Amino acid sequence: MANKIDYQAGKKHGIQLKNQESELDSIAAEFANELDEATLSKYKTQFMSYDINNSGDIDHYELQLLMEKINQPKTYLELKKMIEQVDSTGKGAINFRDFIKMMTGKTSSILQKILMFEEMGKKSEQPKGIPQKRSISDLP
Repeated sequence: MANKIDYQAGKKHGIQLKNQESELDSIAAEFANELDEATLSKYKTQFMSYDINNSGDIDHYELQLLMEKINQPKTYLELKKMIEQVDSTGKGAINFRDFIKMMTGKTSSILQKILMFEEMGKKSEQPKGIPQKRSISDLP
């Protein structure tokens, strides 16, 4: 028998992303009185980009990919230690609640410092388009 092709996989993935985003929003609401909305939104975007399989947790494999992406490859034991410093549930993975606590400094860890340096290393957005016309009076 031939395998049945699921043509709605993209739709299912979109639904899964929306569900994950709503779960993260509900967790972010717990921190709404401590952090502003822009910061929570930035953390949510970061977390979703690191959580490759959309499981709601950053596991060893996803952390390894992140470290390799920023040219900081780590051994399995180093990754395990980084996760243990942040993980409050004991699952061996970082959930969004732990991620926010780590990024806000409530839990100091090596991973927090690496992610902060990674954020600082990103180039700021350059203006796009044609530069504005300037006159001689605009010069210093």
